[in-house]
Amino acid sequence: MEQNIDEYETGYLLQTQGWLHCKSLIDDNLLAGLCTDLADMYEQRRAVQIDNGIGEVMSGTCHHLLGDHNSMETMLANWPLDGLVKHYFGGNYILNSFGAFINQPNDTAYVSRIHRDVRTYAGEFRLLLNVLIMLDDFTLENGATYILSGSHHVATKPPEELFYANATRAVGKAGDAIVFDSNIWHAAGENKSTAIRRGLTLTFSRPFFKQQLDYPRLLGQAYGEQITPQLRQLLGYNARTPSTIDEYYQPVPKRFYQPDQG
Repeated sequence: MEQNIDEYETGYLLQTQGWLHCKSLIDDNLLAGLCTDLADMYEQRRAVQIDNGIGEVMSGTCHHLLGDHNSMETMLANWPLDGLVKHYFGGNYILNSFGAFINQPNDTAYVSRIHRDVRTYAGEFRLLLNVLIMLDDFTLENGATYILSGSHHVATKPPEELFYANATRAVGKAGDAIVFDSNIWHAAGENKSTAIRRGLTLTFSRPFFKQQLDYPRLLGQAYGEQITPQLRQLLGYNARTPSTIDEYYQPVPKRFYQPDQG
């Protein structure tokens, strides 16, 4: 069920501080499934990272959690923040990326560096939005994410001293989510506990913005025809690029890029 979030509060917080905290977004049953499925999917992707020689820098990262038709897709099919994200963009949007980060004790993956999740600084134009879903409690001890409020208004990377002196820690409970402007500067904290800390990392964009992975191509045309209109929109089936002249010359209902996609 979609979470009831006040549009004014949402707009105000995302405009001013650049992020907001949504509590109890995911229920316990779905949460358990997401944790189980993430373990299997991380093992699969970890093998590819190592085989391709990038295992060291990719430790704990797990990208593009679609294609196995498990709880990850169940969550998207009942996406609870649809209204919030649509309000943020002022219209239709699509999934740009869907990954996870497993913050392991004393690990130093690239997400521990101060960074933002969009390379092109878009200023006031809303191009990309992040959602971080906590699969475990996020605490100071296990490396809760640092977020520098208001830094989405600044193009340049802040000095480390300023960042760590002023950043807020995204502390929360398993099932909570942090929603933030992708221009904001943030960093994963150091996990000083003895257990892993897991989070799903999703980004959403305006439909014309290229996805990090071609999800409609990954999942296939047949899959796109059997899902709900909302999920079809979310996965990018309404904002594809035709690859043949026949695909290009189609009546409006069959066009790869639909007219309501911006």
